[in-house]
Parts: sequence; structure tokens; C-alpha cells
Amino acid sequence: MTQPTSLDEARALLREFPVVDGHNDLPWALREQVRYDLDARDVAQDQHAHLHTDIPRLRAGGVGAQYWSVYVRADLPDAVPATLEQIDCVRRLIARHPRDLHPALTAADMETARAQGRIASLMGAEGGHSIANSLGVLRGLYGLGVRYMTLTHNDNVDWADSATDAPRAGGLTAFGREVVREMNREGMLVDLSHVAATTMRDALDASTAPVIFSHSSARAVCDHPRNVPDDVLERLPANGGMAMVTFVPKFVLQAAVDWTAAADDNMRAHGFHHLDTTPEAMKVHRAFEETRPRPVATVATVADHLDHMREVAGIDCVGIGGDYDGTAFTPEGLDDVSGYPRLIAELLDRGWSRADLAKLTWQNAVRVLGAAEDVARDLRATRAASHATIESLDG
Repeated sequence: MTQPTSLDEARALLREFPVVDGHNDLPWALREQVRYDLDARDVAQDQHAHLHTDIPRLRAGGVGAQYWSVYVRADLPDAVPATLEQIDCVRRLIARHPRDLHPALTAADMETARAQGRIASLMGAEGGHSIANSLGVLRGLYGLGVRYMTLTHNDNVDWADSATDAPRAGGLTAFGREVVREMNREGMLVDLSHVAATTMRDALDASTAPVIFSHSSARAVCDHPRNVPDDVLERLPANGGMAMVTFVPKFVLQAAVDWTAAADDNMRAHGFHHLDTTPEAMKVHRAFEETRPRPVATVATVADHLDHMREVAGIDCVGIGGDYDGTAFTPEGLDDVSGYPRLIAELLDRGWSRADLAKLTWQNAVRVLGAAEDVARDLRATRAASHATIESLDG
């Protein structure tokens, strides 16, 4: 159990080195719940009845920078305009709350926000389907402020394999490698959460900039394909990248894996997408849980992953990506974005030093984005933008 003194120390540390969280699906939740009506879900007020995220709880959780996911489902017929709507949502959120949210495009912007006591707000696109096989669209998203792209979501794209789909490309295709190179040239971080292990390895081979895992945990601790194998974690120091632990119970607790598969089947049987978190879908979830109680992850469960990731990849290569508002369930003690101090207190109790925790929460993420900017500056000086197409490279 976390000691009160540890919790006080955790909060003090977060005042100086706040959390950079790699992934939050608030924009998608706002789309699903209120079709982007920001008056109906005013995040300046407590929204605990509807959301994991609001500004008061971000403040209570010691969050200093947030990558807002501009995720859209892979089965949408028009992924690009839907992604643009997500970007518009984030921009309107930032404009609506200027005293709390600071628009951030660079590592320097993140530090400015920290100095001003505001929450640096960045964007990450979740899934290569959002570029519709177009490098021009990729560059357009970067121009609109997107600073990472997850190469796949749950389904394969034409040029990359997902962790949760039947292998098709064997990792990255030739066009997929060109996507990685163009992301390097733009300064957009290559995010390897959700991708197959073969795709992870191919992307590490292709990338000259640091990569990230915006919300993934350790496969050696919980054997789920969404997690990162040790051989990939071992490559992060040479690459300069980082893996940001996620809190999703089905990715951190082995006992939750089978339960989640059954719960997902139940959702589909009732006509819902298995990731649906609307009130109607949650009623189905709760009814299932009443007859079959779900295994409960805890703060300690998440800390076990961080202990392992630090041991394998090193302290310079770890971070946090909770996946709030993108999951139906959360660990006990990490119920919403106010819970980060409990995780830091748990790590203090396990002997993590203040210097280690400063890297985990703030310094690693700022360094990685800054390093990607440096690589992009050099590449743009020596290489023109690519006009390759998937047809020209993959046939």
C-alpha cells in the first residue's frame, strides 16, 4: 500500500516534472458522446460521470503535457475527413481553455508550457489509415500539428501489419518504409504501439529518428500481442526512443486477457463494436461483468511493467501513456487522469530515484521529440519531399 508520505513526495515531484502522457482519446469520446459539442461536455468542469478526463483532474494528476489522440476507426469509409474533424476538436479545446492548455508543436513549446504552468497539448494520429496511402496527406497532417502517427491501429493497413490482425505484409512493405522515412524528414514521431512485432523491427531498421510506443506495456510481463517484446525493448537505447506504459487492464494483467476476449465477443453479439464506450454499450459491459466479474489490475500491476521496461530498455527509454477515454476499464487506483501521483508513489516505494522519475514523467518525452526535430532539420537540408506512391513501390 502506498504510504501517505510517498504520495506527498510524488505530488511534489510532479509539480516540477509533470507527466507527459503519450495517449488520451478524449477527442474520440467527445465525438461519440456529444458529436463534438464542447458545451455539452465542458472539460473545465468535473466530467467524471462521462469521461476519464477533464481539466481539474488533469491538474490533480500532475499532467504537464498531453498527446491528444486524433484517432478514427479503421472501418470508417472516410478516414481523412474524420481525422481532420478530430484535429479541429483538439484545436477548439485548446482555444476554449487558453489558461490551462498550451498549443505545442515542439519540445521547446513543451518547456514553455511547463514554465507557464499550462498543459502542453500535442496531437498524435492513431493508425496509418488516416493518411489514405498518401505521403501528401501525411505531410498535411504534420502541417496541422500532428506530431506522431501510430503506423496501424487494430487492423492492418496496406503497407504495415497490425499486432491484432492476420499478417499480410510481413512487417513493413517498401511503401511502409518510405512512410517511416518521410515521417523522419517531417519530424513526426514513428509510433509503434498497435503494430506487429515484425513491423516494430522493420520500423527500427528504417528509422533514423527515435521511435515511440505511445501506449504499450511489456510482453514478458503480460503476453498480449499489443505489448512490446524484450528484443524490441533492447533496441530502444541505440535508437534513442521510448516505450510509454499503458494502463489498459487487458494489456497489463494476464488474467484479464481471456476475460476481455469473452467480453468483446459479448459486445459483438449485442451489435456493438468491442471498443464502444457509449452509455448503451457500457450497459452491455456491466451486465456481462455482473455474471462474470472481471480481473482487476492495480497500480502495482502497472508498476511491474515499468520495472521490467526499465530493466530491459533503461531508464532513458520509458514513459507513460495511459490511454484514458480509450478504454472501458482502468486499474484500481488509476481510475482517471487524476491517478498519476499514485503510480509515482508506488515507484518511490519501490526505490525509484527522483532523477529516474523525472526522466519517466517529463524529460524522456521532451528529449525524444527534440531529437526527432534535429533529425528532420538535417534530412530536409539534404533530401526533397518524397512523391512516391504505394503503386510505384509495392506494385
